[in-house]
Amino acid sequence: MATRFIAVAAVMAAALVGMASAAVYNVGEPAGSWDLRTNYGDWAASKRFHPGDQIVFRYSPQAHDVVEVSKADYDSCSNARPVATHTSGNDAIALTSTGTRYFICGITGHCDGGMKLQVDVVPGATSLAPAGAPGANAPVSPQTPSTPASAATKATATGLALAGFLLAASLLV
Repeated sequence: MATRFIAVAAVMAAALVGMASAAVYNVGEPAGSWDLRTNYGDWAASKRFHPGDQIVFRYSPQAHDVVEVSKADYDSCSNARPVATHTSGNDAIALTSTGTRYFICGITGHCDGGMKLQVDVVPGATSLAPAGAPGANAPVSPQTPSTPASAATKATATGLALAGFLLAASLLV
């Protein structure tokens, strides 16, 4: 009985850690999206991105695109040598490892107009907002890119509910 309880507790702990460590960020939200009005330097500065997180670019595909580029191409607003090009208007990009990634809008003049984003992915177990930034960067449960969401939202309640359910189930066995 004790062994079973320990096994269930270990599974619950692993589930909670996994749920709390991944966040989905809608680029530019809550005030904007992938557009010419949003200050992406300020937006990114309010976040801490970690491996396992995901960024989602939402935009009109008739007006914009997302081009991942090198630092040199980011600095010069050049899309001549793209790392990747995204054109769906709802582009989910997984941040799989630490390091810096660079994104621009490839439409002429848009990058020079401010549509460029530098994402610094740092090691860490959770994605937490800096002090004084309420809800700016809370962890979320994984979602599909088409799932509506404002910035990142908390998955803690879901994780706790799951843990409570699993704990109750293990005690009944």
